[in-house]
Amino acid sequence: MLEGILLTIITAATPLLFASIGELVTERSGVLNLGVEGMMAMGAVIGFAVAHSTGNIALGVVGAILAGMAMAALFGVVTLIFVANQVASGLALTLFGLGLSGLIGDAFVGVPGAGLARVSIPGLSELPVVGLLLRLDPLTYLAVAITTAVSWFLFRMRGGLILRAVGDSHVSAHALGYSVIRVRFMAVLFGGACSGLAGAYLSLVYTPQWTQAMTAGRGWIALALVVFGTWLPGRVAIGALLFGGVSILQLHAQALGVGVPSQFLSALPYLTTVIVLVIISRNRALVRANTPAALGQSFVPDR
Repeated sequence: MLEGILLTIITAATPLLFASIGELVTERSGVLNLGVEGMMAMGAVIGFAVAHSTGNIALGVVGAILAGMAMAALFGVVTLIFVANQVASGLALTLFGLGLSGLIGDAFVGVPGAGLARVSIPGLSELPVVGLLLRLDPLTYLAVAITTAVSWFLFRMRGGLILRAVGDSHVSAHALGYSVIRVRFMAVLFGGACSGLAGAYLSLVYTPQWTQAMTAGRGWIALALVVFGTWLPGRVAIGALLFGGVSILQLHAQALGVGVPSQFLSALPYLTTVIVLVIISRNRALVRANTPAALGQSFVPDR
């Protein structure tokens, strides 16, 4: 029973971790991309469509990554090259992604998917509790590896230092000879790839099928998780597990027939998001500690 609950929590947290760690890197470069929900939706539908058409789930995952990167590239061109407003462009990207994914995925509604098999190590995966960590799906291990790599890159590598410098002061970084546009574009593409992976996880692992709007607001929760984690990968991972736990809690409560309206239980993850953000926002020192100083500010070299 306990192992089953822990497994469902990890499964629910994985797409949130993918999306939020990608958005963290994007925001660390000073770009605010509110189009995570749309990029996740495109990753979900393209991942499912490619996997179903080819019979190869690995190709589906690659397709989802490319779909997320294509959406991110569109956002990057609009905001970094044509210097459009990042907030408005991000919202438009979400609407565009949700609409286009619904159009592309119309033929796949109700079609069952194969699903991604979990890894199993004979003799070790059967161990109580600890064995749970040795029989997860490959994408969950990838999410942990990406989070660890991002943490290492940001705080142990020169490239991470440049990325943070661009996010904190693009004028100073430009004066030192760094290409602000190129650094930010690469960060946006990475965020898109991670959002595509988050979508692929939903349609290939979490519920191996495609349904319209199956992201169900997870992109917005991922955005909140970046603030919750104060732009630090480790705290973002903890936040993903917390919100994954809240999502699973409401499912178990409904299954056990708890005398609470199902509408309230379904809204619990989103209510938790709002409450946590309000609490964190009251501590301005905590929020300002790691917030990229140039977040959301456009950069034009000749100005």
